[in-house]
Amino acid sequence: MSVACLEGPTLTEFVEDAEAFDKCVDEQFDTLDTDNDGELSRSDLQTRHGRFSSVEFELQSKEEITSMYDTLFETFDADGNGTIDREEFRSLMREIVLAKARGIGLSPVLIILQGDSLLMRAVEHGLAKSN
Repeated sequence: MSVACLEGPTLTEFVEDAEAFDKCVDEQFDTLDTDNDGELSRSDLQTRHGRFSSVEFELQSKEEITSMYDTLFETFDADGNGTIDREEFRSLMREIVLAKARGIGLSPVLIILQGDSLLMRAVEHGLAKSN
């Protein structure tokens, strides 16, 4: 874990760099796709939910987690087949990162990040672009 200074525009620029963003999202997808079938099922996500989310997520009740999965699948399972494929996952991650960017706005915030998280990758991407 690391502490990083993060601003909304850093996240937005990361998402807009489709090559870098998609590469990172694909790595996250591959980590979550525990049975390597190219789709994320509820079982895949529940098996690896600690890597998919935060400590706060892990402290939620089973009913809250089930409700969150219901919302995720209703919103991002575009073809309605009960799984989230790579493109649907990219869409999900894009929405999440852009929502965080809007929430953070222009004010820099200090945040604790896991080394392999998308937000950490966004920070690294921003630092590489500024050098």
